[in-house]
Amino acid sequence: MRSEISNTVLKTENLSIGYRKKNTVNLIASEIDIEVKPGELVAVIGVNGAGKSTLLKTLSGIIQSIDGQVFISSNKLSKINPSDLAKNISIVLTEQFLSKNLSVIELVALGRQPYTNWIGRLTKTDLRKIKKAMALVGIENLRTKKCYELSDGQMQKVLIARAIAQDTPLVILDEPTTHLDLYHKAYVLQLLKKLTRKTNKTIVFASHEINLAIQLCDKIILMQEKKVQFGTPKELLDSGAFSDLFPKGLIKFDTDSSSFKIDT
Repeated sequence: MRSEISNTVLKTENLSIGYRKKNTVNLIASEIDIEVKPGELVAVIGVNGAGKSTLLKTLSGIIQSIDGQVFISSNKLSKINPSDLAKNISIVLTEQFLSKNLSVIELVALGRQPYTNWIGRLTKTDLRKIKKAMALVGIENLRTKKCYELSDGQMQKVLIARAIAQDTPLVILDEPTTHLDLYHKAYVLQLLKKLTRKTNKTIVFASHEINLAIQLCDKIILMQEKKVQFGTPKELLDSGAFSDLFPKGLIKFDTDSSSFKIDT
């Protein structure tokens, strides 16, 4: 087993996800088998309610799996203690309660919490990683601004910089382009692509931007009701996986352009 997963950042085996409540189980998806390498950009796509956020929370250890295994590098997720987990996975969720009275550099510096001592004192290494993360994302000019002064697009870049400053091999983001216009959606996803190439970190993100994901991602996790498919965009295109993603009659997948269009 260890030799099979030693070159992966994230792997699942026969994973089932959902929620437990007392003696009942709400199963959302099962038989999820994925394998993600260092430096890959992976999108989790699917219709509303398909379980994208549930999958990301399961992969990051926020909720327990119903069945199966998640491996982070060569270790079972269930066996990693919280302090070590924070050095392996950084997470950007859509609903995070953060004080917007913080300055940009203060918020990015929170990414170093897994490494600082009990009083939170930043070392030279911490400061170097904070500076590097801000440079990679392109927000050096915002360092002294308060977060309440930022646009949605700027705030998203700050949160990404915080995740990069945490310096984990795996970064998980839940819908990082929410509330952004088309230009900034493309900008953020292009930025994620650039970050995987420059840092060799693996980035897994949930998104509704399917057309952009097909163009930019190395791998795609395609979630449908009780069904999950995984592969490169080309593999999924060749198998016809996108053709029945949405109900018939309004949107169709155009194979010539490899994109979704209004069905006229």
